[in-house]
Amino acid sequence: MTPTVDDLRNEIRQAVGRYERAESTAFTKEALAAICDAVDYDIDTTTGLPSKPRMRAGVLRKIGVLDEDDPDGIDRSFRKAELESIAAALRNE
Repeated sequence: MTPTVDDLRNEIRQAVGRYERAESTAFTKEALAAICDAVDYDIDTTTGLPSKPRMRAGVLRKIGVLDEDDPDGIDRSFRKAELESIAAALRNE
């Protein structure tokens, strides 16, 4: 059976040391920062965490889904195919 979006989000959360969520929620900034760290996307935290779109774009670039980390095209939650790619990249580490 194919994992749901919730299953994939929770798998990713666990892979980066975050807590599973019972309800369906997008990633928090802190969870996105942990994912960035897990895929070796360097973020500047000297003035706080970057925007969610910036971190999502960076993660997708590092795993080969996007060619550049331009946040303009990803001002939304990850799509299921993107979550599958992230989960696969984290499994392969």
